[in-house]
Amino acid sequence: MQLLYHTLENGIRVVHLRTNGMVAHCGLIINTGSRNEKENEHGIVHFIEHMLFKGTMKRKTYHILSSLDDAGGELNAYTTKEETAIHASVLTEEFEKAVDIISDVTFNSVFPGKEIEKEKDVIIEEINSYLDNPAELIFDDFEEMIFSGQPIGRNILGTPVTVKSFTQKALFEFVAGNYNTNQMVFCSVGNITDEKVVRLVNKYLGAAAQNIKSGRKGKTSFYTQATVTKKMDTNQDHCMIGNASFNIKDKRRIGMFLLNNLLGGQALNSRLNLSLRERNGFAYNVESNYNAYLDTGVFSVYFGTDQQNLEKSITITFAELNKLRNTRLGPIQFSKAKNQLKGYLARSYENHESLMLSLGKSLLVFNRIDSLEEICKKIDSLTTSELLEISNEVFEPSKLSTLIYK
Repeated sequence: MQLLYHTLENGIRVVHLRTNGMVAHCGLIINTGSRNEKENEHGIVHFIEHMLFKGTMKRKTYHILSSLDDAGGELNAYTTKEETAIHASVLTEEFEKAVDIISDVTFNSVFPGKEIEKEKDVIIEEINSYLDNPAELIFDDFEEMIFSGQPIGRNILGTPVTVKSFTQKALFEFVAGNYNTNQMVFCSVGNITDEKVVRLVNKYLGAAAQNIKSGRKGKTSFYTQATVTKKMDTNQDHCMIGNASFNIKDKRRIGMFLLNNLLGGQALNSRLNLSLRERNGFAYNVESNYNAYLDTGVFSVYFGTDQQNLEKSITITFAELNKLRNTRLGPIQFSKAKNQLKGYLARSYENHESLMLSLGKSLLVFNRIDSLEEICKKIDSLTTSELLEISNEVFEPSKLSTLIYK
């Protein structure tokens, strides 16, 4: 994988992979997420993400939304607890326009007052729709429960009260204090020459004023074990079981990814899918997840089930976790688990939009990018003893937290 690396004078880092094809993908990833908010700013990063599309010094909302879409492209953005990303997918001949618009909305948004007031209503409706979806809401509630009172535990959307309080001045001040050029990465994948990428990023992103930050402030999140049952008006009982896990730079995260994939990943032959759904018919939706953050991680199991099957499902889940704590994987099973994870990664690399964002985040967090071959070597180097140690640390019953919607 021949990557172009480049750093602009204002500190923005650039990574590009030239590929074949008619479509190019590009994006700007900013090292600012909801955990950078103060308590009274809860939801402001997500709000700003919406407002980036509401007008700049030279473009109105319609021109931002239509410019790429009219040419068959797509402009989008997302917010996580630790990053904001603005990205586009376009025909290669529209690549310059995509770079221009991404730069324009990031650095030249004007946050019109009338649009701010309209967007408050839009986001409050988004919050309300989320509250009506317990299968999604429980994920945020779980992290709020185990990281109680901490920025990492707060949801991304904010609350109606905080959203209503946002002003134009507050948006400008947050951007000025958190959108630091040396904490940004522009990433792209497509049939664009390295020379053209360098020329365009210098032309558009290089024009942004330098805004340097010495580095993200050190953060430490503290896990609190808890078991909570909430009365909800739902047709199913929803359950989440989990624990704090390894941060994004911990070497054990590779083993954790493998265990998570084996236990409840996307494959239909995951242990939880087989035990809860296929053998017993207790659940339609069942999954496990591992999210690695800067200073911590979260492992969780989720399923929805009929009330009469809740306790049985919880018992089965704990039994599957205990198997991984007490039983070493056999050589054939271990080999299959490694190959399955490597196949999943290889498929994600074939998705060029996903690859583009992955390259950007890797450079942002690690200041380097491992090739697929290097990642596969790390997977192959795992041992069953390491997996047992990880399982006994993360799946220890006394450390697990449980949240139930009844």
